[in-house]
Amino acid sequence: MFYYFIAGFVIILDQLTKWLVVRNMTEGESIQIVDNFLYLTSHRNRGAAWGILEGQMWFFYIITIIVVIGIVYYMQKHAKGKILFSVSLAFMLGGAIGNFIDRVLRKEVVDFLNTYIFNYDFPIFNIADAALTVGVVLLLIYMFFDEIKEKKAKNAS
Repeated sequence: MFYYFIAGFVIILDQLTKWLVVRNMTEGESIQIVDNFLYLTSHRNRGAAWGILEGQMWFFYIITIIVVIGIVYYMQKHAKGKILFSVSLAFMLGGAIGNFIDRVLRKEVVDFLNTYIFNYDFPIFNIADAALTVGVVLLLIYMFFDEIKEKKAKNAS
């Protein structure tokens, strides 16, 4: 149950930050936080990552519902007692629902975190996107260590 609180926290933080951006910034407005590294930039995305599949809202609705059902299934059936696996799924669940709320209510996703990494202007993203990324990275780490554990157990028998 604790992991659903993590997902809920991600959703609340995501929606609150998006609400603040929509309420206090005009689209395209940018505020420097750390020169040449981090800016708050009000941006709207009507597609997926980097604007791909723009305007295909029904596709995103269907995919997100399937993903959310899959995540909840894995949380209930396969992640119990596996902390890293559960946390990774919680972050992904919160991120998926956060962007889903935008797509349903706004017909677009509010993005605002604009970073420059080694002078590369990384695509603008939001808290939900960051949570999805953290969740995937944690899942990969879990899978890596789980594979090592399974190999050790197999070699021991």
